[in-house]
Amino acid sequence: MSRKIATGKPAKSRARKPAPHPVSREDSKHAGPGREAVQQGVVWVTVDEDNHGQRLDNFLLAQLRGVPRSIIYRIVRKGEVRINKGRVKPDTRLVTGDQVRIPPVIRKEKAPQAAPGSRVQSVVEAAIVFENDQMLLVNKPSGIAVHGGSGLSFGLIEVLRSARPEARFLELVHRLDRDTSGLVMVAKKRSALRFLQDELRQRRIRKQYHALVAGDWPSKLNRVDEPLLRYEMPNGERRVRVDQAGKASLTTFRCLTRYTGYTLVEASPITGRTHQIRVHSLCAGHPIAGDDKYMDDVSLKAFRAVGGQRLMLHARALELSLPVTGEMVRFEAPYDDVFSHVLGRLDVRATGAE
Repeated sequence: MSRKIATGKPAKSRARKPAPHPVSREDSKHAGPGREAVQQGVVWVTVDEDNHGQRLDNFLLAQLRGVPRSIIYRIVRKGEVRINKGRVKPDTRLVTGDQVRIPPVIRKEKAPQAAPGSRVQSVVEAAIVFENDQMLLVNKPSGIAVHGGSGLSFGLIEVLRSARPEARFLELVHRLDRDTSGLVMVAKKRSALRFLQDELRQRRIRKQYHALVAGDWPSKLNRVDEPLLRYEMPNGERRVRVDQAGKASLTTFRCLTRYTGYTLVEASPITGRTHQIRVHSLCAGHPIAGDDKYMDDVSLKAFRAVGGQRLMLHARALELSLPVTGEMVRFEAPYDDVFSHVLGRLDVRATGAE
């Protein structure tokens, strides 16, 4: 499943001598790495290796979940947040061993939200295709968002956190649309999150999607290089269109299988824009089957007639270097039953067996 091509070496970190523990009355109790100790309403947190190099404002947002960013910046500006007893700025980078003073902050009570049930937890845990100490990969089912919000009580990451209450750190490395199935990377350590997101920015992680598109995809059409612009519909729904004022975007395509009225293609996004494959497919004149945002009503109805009940876009494969080891690996995620059923129906229709 994997092939080793390189050995990762830890990057050199900037040297800073860890400060001695503060000794004032309010901070006479201190935490071990990654733990908190509270004295007279003030919390002191000792920065561990996993938070090394993180910006102070992002660190505080994680420590004070639910507190508005404006409040975070205010308490830093007023000097209520200190590192090793010294005043700091929001963009200060943390170093292992730093002592961070966090003042008491009033948080607004949030209405309790529905917790993921045991069934959905079991479904997500069963969809994990790889896991080590640094990260895990999930073959996300279609219909599950990667995170809660916009009317959703929870998404993939909330389900994982609920299923693993002992986990200190679980964060999405990237995102998939709710209706897109396939591989999603989740970091189990902040150092792994930084590494993988930097690999994405440097375009060293290769993503391959399988998409069933309407029509007969031209064999010579192997790339779509068109800028994409995000915009909102009058109802607030997010959409994307090809627009010269948008961001440069490139997707390569390869024809895999031809069916009557449809083509299964492999799409590799070189850039990572919202709805990139969906809009580039539409731009090429071949929208993705089942796409209720970008497919016209007549084509969508025709697809429903052959049993299509989902967006036919699947994050099929990832090629990446693993954090820490640097081992180059490739992972593939199988189609779900619905995706496979549609392809099976098209196969049958092509042979005239039905």
